[in-house]
Amino acid sequence: MASPIIIVGGGLAGLFCALKLAPRPVTVLAAAPIGEGASSSWAQGGVAAAMSEGDSPEKHTADTVAAGAGLVDEAVVLGMAQEAGDRIRDLLGYGVPFDKDLEGRLVQSREAAHSERRIVRVRGDMAGKAIMEALVAAVRKTPSITVLEGEVAEGLVRENDRVVGVVTRGQGGEASVARVLPAGAVVLATGGVGHLYAVTTNPPQANGHGVAIAAEAGALIADAEFVQFHPTAIDIGRDPSPLATEALRGEGATLVDGEGRRFMPALHPDAELAPRDIVARGVFAEIAAGRGAFLDCREAVGAEFPEKFPTVYSVCRAAGIDPVTQPIPVAPAEHYHMGGVWTDARGRTTVAGLWAAGEVASTGVHGANRLASNSLLEAVVFAARIADDLKDAHLPDVGSVRAQAAHGHLPPAPVDGDVVSRLRRIMSARVGVIREGAGLAQACREILELSDKAQGATVRNMLTTALIIAAAALARTESRGGHFRSDLPEQDPLLARRSRLNLAEARFLASQA
Repeated sequence: MASPIIIVGGGLAGLFCALKLAPRPVTVLAAAPIGEGASSSWAQGGVAAAMSEGDSPEKHTADTVAAGAGLVDEAVVLGMAQEAGDRIRDLLGYGVPFDKDLEGRLVQSREAAHSERRIVRVRGDMAGKAIMEALVAAVRKTPSITVLEGEVAEGLVRENDRVVGVVTRGQGGEASVARVLPAGAVVLATGGVGHLYAVTTNPPQANGHGVAIAAEAGALIADAEFVQFHPTAIDIGRDPSPLATEALRGEGATLVDGEGRRFMPALHPDAELAPRDIVARGVFAEIAAGRGAFLDCREAVGAEFPEKFPTVYSVCRAAGIDPVTQPIPVAPAEHYHMGGVWTDARGRTTVAGLWAAGEVASTGVHGANRLASNSLLEAVVFAARIADDLKDAHLPDVGSVRAQAAHGHLPPAPVDGDVVSRLRRIMSARVGVIREGAGLAQACREILELSDKAQGATVRNMLTTALIIAAAALARTESRGGHFRSDLPEQDPLLARRSRLNLAEARFLASQA
């Protein structure tokens, strides 16, 4: 009997990997019903793929390298860009209804910092939802895939320096009993870190627990300090914040202050289509100065808004805003974590038996600043590579893993909402769009203090990942990409390298603060 493969996460990377592994049996653990709790479902832009006439993987790679502020692994990106067409065809095969013209060719749009129109979309801003609906339907019809929904992974079990199981709780969450599921291989596809921040575009399940459980198991974490803040979350007081897709600016929408004046042309030659970190800081500065920030789509989109961008239109109308005739209030929100569990080009982490794909992983593709719509592409490319790595692999027998292996994990306890709220405020205030040394040191101290109050595994894991991000940000003594320090606003050429640290190093850095 083959050793079990467990995929932790029911988003794009997890489901795509499970489908690619078929007919090899695999179990998917999902904290929410598959598709519903995944950030992938909320992705509006689409999938970047150099498939149009005049475009090429080399051009896609050059744009990605430029956006990544000196830290992108160019060879890894080129390989990803070269595989993009095959992965788009896979998605089409699973039933994803990408937009096509009357002759049946894929319609591709342009987004910020792309030199070509290479974003494959679905009805303007519905790519993530459509992709996930198609994959969920395919997974439900695939007999080799077992899906366990409502399962929260709290930790990994190691024996003889290898991951051999997952500690998980069922529908009852913290009030239920933890159990150990043995695994010959574990694939982490748990998503991002959005809910470590007070304002985010991510669903609640994106709380950083994948990074934490990997770090606790000894995995190396890379580029943790690089957090991308989307500049145009719709500022209507919702948690999570709904998103005004980048594609609106690709269509010509402009950013203006409360008086209707554009502010981005003075900050970057590409104005509204500058890299996201620059646009986010521009929006942040306008709000901080009391002038407000708005996305003006009236001229660029106008009456076509309901048809071209139905998701954004419906959100605005529900909030009493008519984007056809009114500018949309916007603010920066945590959107994507460029850092995560370090992997090689096959998705292997530094711990035997553990792979990672999607936002939880750090592959070297994004560098210090993710290029728009590269995230969905990275998810499917690396999920497919992991499946290839595992498909014919001989995995060790782990039938001897016992429940006692969970020793050391926290007993059932309620999630401490006050600790979580305080953590989210700390991260937004001190480890957010603009940072500085004293604030980062204070964040480290406050997170360590909160760690002494953590009662359950969910809170403990959130604090662990937050500490890693804050410590890595404190250690990077420059500004680069998504990491901007007001006390050190320039890039340091000597620091043009990816960061790597383990949990012990992060705790030491934080304790020294």
